[in-house]
Amino acid sequence: MSLRSRVRSALASTEDIAADEERTAAALVTGCRPLDELHPRERGSASGVLRSVVLRPRERVPTVEAELYDGSGTLHLVWLGRREIAGIRPGRRLRVEGMVTVREGRRTMYNPRYELRARAGE
Repeated sequence: MSLRSRVRSALASTEDIAADEERTAAALVTGCRPLDELHPRERGSASGVLRSVVLRPRERVPTVEAELYDGSGTLHLVWLGRREIAGIRPGRRLRVEGMVTVREGRRTMYNPRYELRARAGE
């Protein structure tokens, strides 16, 4: 480790270090782009860690919503007609693929294809 990187890591906040680690982990997944590079109205693939997962009923239709984070940004994931999805929980690493839209000013994917990824140490 160079002197420059040691000084940087000593001065970096915990949040900055976590973001760097997530960017590095996401970059290792083949075919995925950083979340801040996904564009609306285009299909995209991304990888990251789930920060939150919520069951939210919408007009009598159950909906599972989650926030995917990769260190560069976030992506809102929405699965319509579901009350729960096995393996989808906060802290889980995930690779998703689907059409990117913008809803309420946030990048969103509806009913994305997903692949559960191994967590560190698994």
